[in-house]
Amino acid sequence: MMALNQEIAQATQLTEETLASYVIDATKEVFDTMVMMPLEDSYPLKEPVTTFHCSVTGMVGLAGTYTGILSIHCPKTLALKVTSNMLGLEVDEVDDDVNDALGEIANMLGGYVKQILSKGGLDINLSIPTVIAGEDYTVNSMSDSDCVIIPFIHEAERFLVGLKLHKEN
Repeated sequence: MMALNQEIAQATQLTEETLASYVIDATKEVFDTMVMMPLEDSYPLKEPVTTFHCSVTGMVGLAGTYTGILSIHCPKTLALKVTSNMLGLEVDEVDDDVNDALGEIANMLGGYVKQILSKGGLDINLSIPTVIAGEDYTVNSMSDSDCVIIPFIHEAERFLVGLKLHKEN
């Protein structure tokens, strides 16, 4: 079972469910306002997912009082829909537009998490988003026991948002 690191839970006074609910709310808000796509969440994820097929992953790193990675993992077909909706034009292949769109979503979600974890977000910095796309790849940060992973569904297509956190001493 995926779980939030105890140290993080104590430091933030957030339970995994609370943190997950913030990520769920943030993701739904971003998808409602920026992507115009209603989502259903199906938290919690029953089994870890580390291998992705024909997918696009956007990630942003957090550094400061807390370090970690916020990631969004979309099947290619959904990534194309998301990008098309964000840009208001038809996108039919994974290109720079798709990378920019998924990177921007990861960045917005990272911004929400940063606000939740720190007073005004001052003691946490976000990295520039990284985007990976491919037929088959593994994201090791998703395999750890201290990663909260939330599945979302849009019209029967599932994507995942993952949040892995550590507290710096």
